[in-house]
Amino acid sequence: MGAVFVDLDRTLLSGASGLVLSAALRAEGLLDGRPRLPGERLLYGVYDAVGESVPFMAMVRAAVRFVRGWPVESVRRAGELAAPELLDLLQPYAPGVLAEHRAAGRRIVLATTSPVDLVEPFARLIGLDDVIATRYEQSGGRYTGRIEGSFVWGVGKLAAVRERAATQGYDLAESHAYSDSVFDVPLLGSVGHAHAVQPDLRLRLVATMARWPIEHWDRPAGVPGLAGLETYHLLRPFVRPEAFPYARFDVQGVENVPARGPVLLASNHRSYFDVVALAIVAARIGRPVRFLGKRELFDAPGLGWLARALGGIPVDRDDDPARALAAARQALQAGEPVMIMPQGTIPRGRAFFEPALRGKTGCARLAAMTGAPVVPIGLWGTEAVWPRAAKLPTVTTVGTGPTVRVRVGDPLDLAAEAATDPAAATERLMAAIVALLPPEALVEREPTAAEIARATPSSRRSR
Repeated sequence: MGAVFVDLDRTLLSGASGLVLSAALRAEGLLDGRPRLPGERLLYGVYDAVGESVPFMAMVRAAVRFVRGWPVESVRRAGELAAPELLDLLQPYAPGVLAEHRAAGRRIVLATTSPVDLVEPFARLIGLDDVIATRYEQSGGRYTGRIEGSFVWGVGKLAAVRERAATQGYDLAESHAYSDSVFDVPLLGSVGHAHAVQPDLRLRLVATMARWPIEHWDRPAGVPGLAGLETYHLLRPFVRPEAFPYARFDVQGVENVPARGPVLLASNHRSYFDVVALAIVAARIGRPVRFLGKRELFDAPGLGWLARALGGIPVDRDDDPARALAAARQALQAGEPVMIMPQGTIPRGRAFFEPALRGKTGCARLAAMTGAPVVPIGLWGTEAVWPRAAKLPTVTTVGTGPTVRVRVGDPLDLAAEAATDPAAATERLMAAIVALLPPEALVEREPTAAEIARATPSSRRSR
């Protein structure tokens, strides 16, 4: 049976657990009378930035002497106190990765240098199956100031893992290991599947040479990042109405988007220029927004790289559309916003002018899977900037361009209805989008031949 051995600091968590654990120990009165470590926050800040070092780990190793005489139960209570605080540091994409391993029948094992009495409550809170961690020797309910067994770091971690594998029947050749640190190379090299997660520079070099996958659990695969910043953060200052002077923008209701947690942003589709209008909404939200788009967008030179760098999710209707929903579900479970156009494509010709909007059930099914609220967005006027029949937008109307109207509605709770009747939930969503459109959108009328031509792709009109 294969297992999954996952490191704690900078792997499962976004940074070091030390400050949280220290605060919990102090709250239990175990550090009373002891001065704070000089430059403690700076020290852990450096750790978060560059990873483990021999001097830092030597200090961790020596800490066992300072706990001599501490009551074991007090330390365990500190661990219970720290667990929900550590949960706030959990990497957003970690639960999804571990869930896939659990679905494959593998046991998830926390393998960390931290004291077992401090981290076991956290492991239990997030549903891990086993814990391999440094154990402080006990006598009479107090610590003796010595380590029992291996100091679980470097080759010591490998020894502890091998010992547990022998007693639990874990097959290391079938197992996976995840770590950020070059000092875990002994463990990574001993399993059949090694993964470098947010690796320090030295581990990155080793992983590249060994062809181990390099992963980041704070963002989707393929999205570059630096010091916690993504492509989104770098582009956000430039995604402003002023960047598109050939159109004017009337955007209202962005404050309706929840500031935290998963949310589906569902918009109608009228033009290729919808991307710009929705990008302005995404920029105002202030956190990275993932979006579903046609496969052709991701295959386009240059534009495809940008779409992937922003965390876009390609939809290939001829291959496996369920794969796109799986990626969107993972993003929502990581607490991120996901943007989707339920219509799937821009209505063509006469259908473009129908007041009723018809949508596919993908958005409703995602709401049912994740419980995420759905925020409707009504777009109007984008077709005046970039008609369906044109290959490019009209950019000659600087200062006098048409007005693009964007209305962001109140969140809808579709999860329960979508779980039993996704079609009905989709109808309710599309009606909510229609309600955000201007009055002229609701008028049923016969479009002119010229209007139909503008709403028809040139390739269709030439047939």
